[in-house]
Amino acid sequence: MAFDIDMIKEVYGRVAERVDAAREIVGRPLTLSEKILYSHLWDGTPTQAFTRGKDYVDFAPDRVACQDATAQMALLQFMHAGKAQVAVPTTVHCDHLIQAKVGAEADLKRANKTSNEVFDFLGSVSNKYGIGFWKPGAGIIHQVVLENYAFPGGMMIGTDSHTVNAGGLGMVAIGVGGADAVDVMAGMPWELKFPKLIGVKLTGNLSGWTAPKDVILKVAGILTAKGGTGAIIEYFGEGATSMSCTGKGTICNMGAEVGATTSTFGYDESMDRYLRATKRADVADAANQVKEYLTADPEVYQSPEDYFDEVIEINLSELEPHLNGPFTPDLATPISKMSEAAKENDWPLNVQVGLIGSCTNSSYEDISRAASLAKQVSEKNLKTKSDFTITPGSEQVRFTIERDGFIDTFNNIGATVFANACGPCIGMWDRYGDNAANGPRNTIVHSFNRNFAKRADGNPNTLAFVGSPELVTAIAISGRLDFNPLTDTLINEDGEEVRLEEPRGYELPPEGFDVEDAGYQSPAKDGSNVTVSVSQDSDRLQLLEPFEPWDGNNIMGAKLLIKAYGKCTTDHISMAGPWLKYRGHLDNIANNTLIGAINIFNKKTNFVKNQLTGEYGGVPDVQREYKAKNIPTIVVGDHNYGEGSSREHAAMQPRHLGVKAVIVKSFARIHETNLKKQGMLGLTFANEADYDKIQENDTFNFIDLEDFAPDKPLTLEVVHEDGTKENIKLNHTYNDAQIAWYKAGSALNLIKAQNA
Repeated sequence: MAFDIDMIKEVYGRVAERVDAAREIVGRPLTLSEKILYSHLWDGTPTQAFTRGKDYVDFAPDRVACQDATAQMALLQFMHAGKAQVAVPTTVHCDHLIQAKVGAEADLKRANKTSNEVFDFLGSVSNKYGIGFWKPGAGIIHQVVLENYAFPGGMMIGTDSHTVNAGGLGMVAIGVGGADAVDVMAGMPWELKFPKLIGVKLTGNLSGWTAPKDVILKVAGILTAKGGTGAIIEYFGEGATSMSCTGKGTICNMGAEVGATTSTFGYDESMDRYLRATKRADVADAANQVKEYLTADPEVYQSPEDYFDEVIEINLSELEPHLNGPFTPDLATPISKMSEAAKENDWPLNVQVGLIGSCTNSSYEDISRAASLAKQVSEKNLKTKSDFTITPGSEQVRFTIERDGFIDTFNNIGATVFANACGPCIGMWDRYGDNAANGPRNTIVHSFNRNFAKRADGNPNTLAFVGSPELVTAIAISGRLDFNPLTDTLINEDGEEVRLEEPRGYELPPEGFDVEDAGYQSPAKDGSNVTVSVSQDSDRLQLLEPFEPWDGNNIMGAKLLIKAYGKCTTDHISMAGPWLKYRGHLDNIANNTLIGAINIFNKKTNFVKNQLTGEYGGVPDVQREYKAKNIPTIVVGDHNYGEGSSREHAAMQPRHLGVKAVIVKSFARIHETNLKKQGMLGLTFANEADYDKIQENDTFNFIDLEDFAPDKPLTLEVVHEDGTKENIKLNHTYNDAQIAWYKAGSALNLIKAQNA
């Protein structure tokens, strides 16, 4: 029986009434995304139609999921919410704090020792507040959610941007910051601007070397890293229904890289098969009773241009395998063009490492197809030229692929199997030890999502390319970035010319999934007697102090902390990797604030001017001096500021250090929300060219902040070093409720006051 089956049946019990009412109100057929959104309104049965991209709407998600790095801060905040138990089913997954170094067994043992304090804290908090706890080694949050909790037509939020993976099982699953999760766990409504809708029609069928990963790599090339912002991507067509459930999950997962709110697919037979294979026949049976409500109305997919804001069509029969990168996940290159592109850009052709797995491509199907290629190494007397690693997504997958001989196949070609954890995908990869910052220029290929500079191994000179597990495996065998397995041959150990045969695999294990210990720990039925303790001497955990409320006055005399040049992701604002160990200690992790951002005035990282001394120093050090002198500061950024991970630390750290406002050309959705939740001003230039007016020695006055109101721009008075002044118009998207957060000092401050 599935977890939370009663909750799932309750959702299905009301879906017909709510969707029928929404269809009547909207006055037309509905997409799947709209059905899920309208059936999860906080106020219940729909009574009004909402305008996409404009109206803020309160929703009631069915569940919450947290990974260990973000769960620390989320649960530290929840402890202040005044609740005895979480209001909706919630889980915590220990997957981020396990560093990949030697291999699964040794790495897990080391993590349990070095992060024991954090794991004990998360386990005890989960036990106290009725939260399901998945222990270290159980698997990556998104794979575990897909195997155990995701269900068609549901809505969930998670404190990781790749929560969207659950769209592979027909959910609207959205990545959020921890403060949003706290709202839902505390029984409060969750607010979201009603998304726009992008439809992707998939025709034809995947075959040969092309995989589901290539669909999203192609989409990323079309939409770019911000083209999906504020939208849900809904996939449909014969190509969608012919694809496996886990393949759909792969596509949805990487949709975060185009800025999409989430991605999803309509319920079909592949989802039914996957639910039954993962021992959730009860969910499949319940879904089949309302299946017409778990996909779009027929008219929508027949005439998608009439119902979506944008429509993309991809013929899977013509789709080529792709490699995306380096340094951005939306630079898409078909494999047939890679040789030419590599020469034009002087990309190193020798591939040092190929990595497959992670939450994105760790399904049984992915691993079995990669294993079919690995098996050919010995059969064709080849030798793997690149280092090769495998990261299973869950203990259930790992146990099953070991049972079926795939791990032996990988071991036979010299591969390393890492722990069931995020590992290299999030920078938890001890590839260079302490010398990562000075690592050599080199090329790696992987089946993860992100490939920002320093993302995987901390080396700014590593060029990382994203591809399907099949293509990554083939390239690792060949050792070359420009190897095209569709046309190229390899020379084996006998000097013979051989060709890799097309990968073969299984959608689901022929003998079924199996596992001895999945790694799940149920919470106490009554957690009132459970004690959660945090040592005052800990450098890993720190109880939170509420942020100060706004004093109601204009902000005057502010200084510029940094004007960021170009791409500034949450990795630049609050790095992962070795810093993950401080995710539960706000003051300690604040020492990495914006150290990856490039200062436009000197093109250096972590080197900004201290206006008090005239000298240059590290960003956190300079900001701490401003804070000590009670001098307000601002941060200025470019387009899509804060793209990437959902980590709210990227908002909490500047807030903790005393930054008052972040002013940019445009925001990534989650980061803008995180800033609002933490009582920060997140503002955009009304005229993007005004970004160029900001100078290093300027002083800033927010001269009309006292009149802060929805739909009313703010005015920034810029005082230049020579005494001249000019006013800049700043836009914002704050509504009344969000302005109340700002006035209270944070959304949590307001929740706590309301609960009291």
